[in-house]
Amino acid sequence: MDFTAEQISMWLDGELIGNPNAIVNTLSKIEEGEQGSLSFLSNPAYNHYIYNTEASVVIVNKSFAPEKEVKTTMIKVEDAYNSFAMILTKYDEARKSLKQGISPAAHISESATIGEDVYIGEFVFVGTDVVIGDGASLYPQSYVGDGAKIGKKTILLPGVKVLHECIIGDECTLHEGVIIGSDGFGFAPQVDDDFKKIPQIGNVILENRVDIGANTVIDRATMGSTIIRKGVKLDNLIQIAHNVEIGENTVMAALGGVSGSTKIGKNCMFGGQVGIAGHLEIADGVKLAATSGVASSIKTPNAVEMGTPSFNHQSFLQSYVYFRKLPKLVERISKLEKVIKKL
Repeated sequence: MDFTAEQISMWLDGELIGNPNAIVNTLSKIEEGEQGSLSFLSNPAYNHYIYNTEASVVIVNKSFAPEKEVKTTMIKVEDAYNSFAMILTKYDEARKSLKQGISPAAHISESATIGEDVYIGEFVFVGTDVVIGDGASLYPQSYVGDGAKIGKKTILLPGVKVLHECIIGDECTLHEGVIIGSDGFGFAPQVDDDFKKIPQIGNVILENRVDIGANTVIDRATMGSTIIRKGVKLDNLIQIAHNVEIGENTVMAALGGVSGSTKIGKNCMFGGQVGIAGHLEIADGVKLAATSGVASSIKTPNAVEMGTPSFNHQSFLQSYVYFRKLPKLVERISKLEKVIKKL
């Protein structure tokens, strides 16, 4: 579909500089821009690309001041990154909205309740007493177990599994291979050194606008619920254990893990490969650097930690200066020991 620079400028409430009739029908990175594409510039490190880009229209910050002639049409906005993200969202919604209807190759229980404008693709399984909200999309080979609920405009991409009695809120996106409601890791040690499986009879609740990355797994609670609050964003390949609670608008990068019964506050930010032990409390606004290992509760809001076990990032950086010097320090000590022996 074609759009003019003037139309895009009106959507973004931006200032148009250049040809209002410039046509775009695709999106591109500024360094890979081509005729007919829309791009953006927000990082000053990429400023030099705007003078040579072939993109027909580029969204820029109002603060951007060209050092020489810019041939492309520019749209100046308060925040180019967020404006382009909004365009990407609209583009993605339009692309996905092409999927409509219910495939005859899907299995849908007679007791299931299916809302309006729902898409259900090939080889989808919808169990007994399932509720699918209006505008939801279930892509091929996804699975919704007995008694589960899928909210309005929620998207289950191919291969997603929402197991029995789990509840997914409105406007959530579950990416390929996500599993919601797998068994929690509960085993009781026995006198013969064996382990007895503890039934996991709870469920998982995802509130509204939650985004779960590909192949992430969220275990059902032993009793009660594992809860992911509204606005949470989880990256790919993350493990969330039974009875964990993650506060609203918290984000976690890939390959992280949260052990059972840990409670994480709202607006936290965790880097990749962060590991958190069980039965801990993490306060609101806590930031954890990549590969941090958290072994005890963090009760100070907005704390920033790193390392394993994690501690204050400033202290960590100071300690790291000495850590890097350890080989030289050991060498000096060895020389001193030899001198002392001779004495």
